[in-house]
Amino acid sequence: MMKFFKRFKDLGIEGAQAAYYDKLTREHRIGEMKEQAKEAAKYISEGDAVLEIAPGAGYLSIELSKLGKYKITGMDISQDLVEICTRNAKEAGVKIDFLQGNVSGMPFNADTFNFIICVLAFKNFKDPLKALQEMHRVLKPGGTVLILDLNRQATMKATKKIAENMGLTGLKAYIAGAIQRSGAYSRTEFESFIRQTEFKDYEIRNSDIGFSLSLKK
Repeated sequence: MMKFFKRFKDLGIEGAQAAYYDKLTREHRIGEMKEQAKEAAKYISEGDAVLEIAPGAGYLSIELSKLGKYKITGMDISQDLVEICTRNAKEAGVKIDFLQGNVSGMPFNADTFNFIICVLAFKNFKDPLKALQEMHRVLKPGGTVLILDLNRQATMKATKKIAENMGLTGLKAYIAGAIQRSGAYSRTEFESFIRQTEFKDYEIRNSDIGFSLSLKK
């Protein structure tokens, strides 16, 4: 059964919430971003065009840019987060193009990117099937999409750990983890979405946060 708790429209983090998200990420998740950047780098080569969807405060893209000469673009629905990402990249001395856009209708031509990554955001998209279809459209033939997200069937211990990584503790971490898990998809649901797209080659692996989904075009 599909979940009751789904958004009626895609929403971004704005204003004070965006600034607070940036602060928490900077203080608690940079190590995590470094590891995710290393994982992403396994899929790309020098000069490749890379898209991060929903980059948050931009730190994953920043860490990835330090590992090679890639053409990185970050797209987020929140204009405030786009501005924060741009500022953070400038402070880090790296060149990344951050822009505002919605995953359900991305402002890119077909066959634009060699690699697309989306971390802990897919569960928030209003139309997951449309999101996957758009990823396929803008991905170059032979390219890869990497989605790292929670599994709704993950343990409470695992989801609580993610909240703790964001600086929450005790009951707050437990509640936040439960909310995050309730919005996530199961492996079966993800496979159902994929079967309705043009992606034919994919792999789902268990990860610390739930699962890692890689799709080839």
